[in-house]
Formats: sequence, C-alpha cells, structure tokens
Amino acid sequence: MARFLYRCPLRWADMDAFGHVNNVVFLRYLEEARIDFMFRLAPGDGSASFSGGSVVARHEIDYKLPLVHRYEPVPIELWVTEVKAASLTVAYEVKDVASEDGPERVYVRASTVVVPFDLDAQRPRRITAEEKFFLQKYRDDE
Repeated sequence: MARFLYRCPLRWADMDAFGHVNNVVFLRYLEEARIDFMFRLAPGDGSASFSGGSVVARHEIDYKLPLVHRYEPVPIELWVTEVKAASLTVAYEVKDVASEDGPERVYVRASTVVVPFDLDAQRPRRITAEEKFFLQKYRDDE
C-alpha cells in the first residue's frame, strides 16, 4: 500500500486568537492535499481523469494536537479507504513523523467522501476504470 505525501505550507493567517492553526483551516489543508493527489497525479499524461469536477459529500475530522505556526511545511499523508461505483473515501493524517528531534505528533486524523461530478450535466457520475486503477494503488483499509 502506498500513501501519498503532501507537504503543506503554514501561513501566519492560519493562526487563531489561541495561537494555533484554526480548526477550519485544517479543512483547507486537507483540500490542498486531496486536489494535489486527484488532479496533479491523475493517471496518464493528458488524462481527463478527475478533471470533470468532484463534490465533497462528507468530512469527518478528529483534532488530536494543536499545530502552531512554523516555517517548515506540515506533512499530510493521504490514502484511499473505499472505492464505490460513484464515490471514494480518502483518509488523512496531518502529522510529524518520529525523528531524532522527537516522537511522532499527530495533529489531525480525517476522512472525506468525494463524489465525481459531471459539471455539464450537473449530476454525479461513476468512477471510470482508469480512475479506479489509479485509486487502487493508494488503497488501504486501515
């Protein structure tokens, strides 16, 4: 199982009055990681996969530790936990991995249900075989 890694820069404006990254900002971080995963890494050069649009059907987020502003980006691991005919579920961990500088620190665990969307027809669409093949590379039911 492979996990996609996105390194998300923190912005000073992401902080709230309590001196840590605001809870709403984490949803933006997850969106950045998900968009980078689905669009930049879409299978095949010139592939139309995922380019037609998508909508978020559900977010679930657990805040574990406060994250404060720093200059190094925060790593976001992303993987796919479920692929259905017309939706997929993506899981995330926003965390610093264990190193000689300290133990692993998990700031957020989350998941998002994404529905591919046909913008012209204004309705959900099914996941293509090409998209399913791409998503299976990042599949983990953990």
